[in-house]
Amino acid sequence: MAQKCVHQGCNKEYTDPEEVCRYHPGPPIFHEGQKGWKCCKPRVLTFEEFMTIEPCTEGKHSTTDLPPKIEKKEVTEPSVIESTANLPPPPPRAPISAPPNAPTPPPPPAESDDDDEAIEIPDGRVCRRRGCGASFKTGSSREGEECVHHPGAPIFHEGSKGYTCCKRRVLEFDQFMKIEGCKTKTRHLFVGSGKKDANKATGGEEVLETVRHDFYQTPMSVIASFFLKKIDKATAKVEFRSQHLDLDLPTTDAPVPKRYKSEVPLFGPIDVAKSSFKILGTKLEVTLVKADGSSWPVLRSDERLTGEILQVGRAGRVQ
Repeated sequence: MAQKCVHQGCNKEYTDPEEVCRYHPGPPIFHEGQKGWKCCKPRVLTFEEFMTIEPCTEGKHSTTDLPPKIEKKEVTEPSVIESTANLPPPPPRAPISAPPNAPTPPPPPAESDDDDEAIEIPDGRVCRRRGCGASFKTGSSREGEECVHHPGAPIFHEGSKGYTCCKRRVLEFDQFMKIEGCKTKTRHLFVGSGKKDANKATGGEEVLETVRHDFYQTPMSVIASFFLKKIDKATAKVEFRSQHLDLDLPTTDAPVPKRYKSEVPLFGPIDVAKSSFKILGTKLEVTLVKADGSSWPVLRSDERLTGEILQVGRAGRVQ
């Protein structure tokens, strides 16, 4: 009877208990947009790249060893906080409302709806769709397949983790990896059209469908980050519109450069003339000046509201 290994980075079904298991013994690390494992050195920016980091340790499969927990730094609470009674009140804000006439664009298209039948699927290849995790076995029939996956992008915001396509949010990474898919297709996607691999082989450009983003806000502005390493400052284009951003971000990666091109719908209107951006080593940071002073529960208008309450105000100073 096949059993599923619980080691992080493996998660394969196996029947031979003596089979070699390649996995990560350390916990995952997410820091300032970079992702990796504590047990080895590679650091990447996108979630898809993180999921393809080669395991660094060999051992035996296990169904009982629990994956290590993500390390948490203890935060010491300040003992004395100055009273805020004498501080001036924050500027008034309009109540949160849905943005007027903001069309909701469809989610990013998948690389391909089906595998190209002319491409041979390697044994053990894992389905490319997020949250599925099914692996291909050479010689097995593909009739009756069901691919339960997440069509949306991963979200990591203020400690919570989830996907843009559904509402569930969790705190621990191992819980995030177990969030059940919210959409079902009749076939897995193991190799797709093969265009991504062909680009790598011929030195073509790799087009990114999505990049991780995060944001925080003040009463007057929203500061958003789009995490993409090695953005080419000379050719990158960022254009502000009243209700959306136009981004064209090529990179200087070698041998295969990347490009992220997208129209980002914003939750609320912005002051185009006062908004600005800067390109850093690992991300694009944009400062969006609010046109109406309202609070933004999400950055993009096509993201689902999670019900989280975002507080914007002034904190007291620690003595």
